[in-house]
Amino acid sequence: MRAVDAVIRQRLHSDVALVRQVAEYIIAGGGKRLRPALVLLAAGAMDYRDRHHHDLAAIIEFIHTATLLHDDVVDDSDLRRGRETANALFGNAASVLVGDFLYSRAFQMMVGIGSMRVMEVLADATNVIAEGEVLQLMNCHNADIEIEDYLQVIRFKTAKLFEAAARVGAIVGGASAEVETGLANYGMHMGTAFQLIDDVLDYSGAEVETGKHLGDDLAEGKPTLPLIHAMKNGTAAQASCVRDAIVAGGRDQFAAVLAAVRSTGALDAARSHAEKEAAAAISSLAKLPASIYKDALVQLASFAVDRRY
Repeated sequence: MRAVDAVIRQRLHSDVALVRQVAEYIIAGGGKRLRPALVLLAAGAMDYRDRHHHDLAAIIEFIHTATLLHDDVVDDSDLRRGRETANALFGNAASVLVGDFLYSRAFQMMVGIGSMRVMEVLADATNVIAEGEVLQLMNCHNADIEIEDYLQVIRFKTAKLFEAAARVGAIVGGASAEVETGLANYGMHMGTAFQLIDDVLDYSGAEVETGKHLGDDLAEGKPTLPLIHAMKNGTAAQASCVRDAIVAGGRDQFAAVLAAVRSTGALDAARSHAEKEAAAAISSLAKLPASIYKDALVQLASFAVDRRY
């Protein structure tokens, strides 16, 4: 990861001062770096010994960071990882344009890998992520969304980059088609579990740990799994309360919605769904040879559902 950080710092360079300033601000903001870790661990599990996996991990982080810059503008967010968002500090225009810079820098770096297969995987993933963003936008304030429709948004918007990270690590490591597919499935299931726990933490975490405001999803009118469960399993009054809050957006009804979510067991239900996804992720590693890298992948899947931030 130190080697990846060195690549990130080197490739963030731009002669345009504002590009450097905004990009360095959000990259330096921390984060779990799970996506680049998947690249390194998948490649390591294949006994890969060259350096392309460092570049690939940085590429994945740049794509992720670009989505964060754009997301915060779309969601009008002002807090991420316990700090002001880039758009709150530098403005929406700078955030969107620097996000574009990071996307294009990632594709410049892909060319240097010299693998059309890697280019194909990452280009396709970036396109699917964009579709997921639009799907989420379409579903905002939609209280009639079904669970499968919501899971599709997660798989597109969040899990796809986890999937791509594990897949490109497998590709650069020379994995067989069977092992590559297993690692890609691992990434997809783990990414889904990760987002489901984010949904849970939006109603159960501590702001000092999550680094963002509780109730952000509700404020934006996002119908996440805990809310869908509460509408389907609560009383008529509870379902109506949650429905009205999704349609209206904002935090005015947060306390009442939180009470409905907790009394209907929605958080436990969402966590249980995440645990099943994590178990499916671990099962997808069956064809992977035993190694410390495989052990770490298993531990990461467990971390995805056990975390508090």
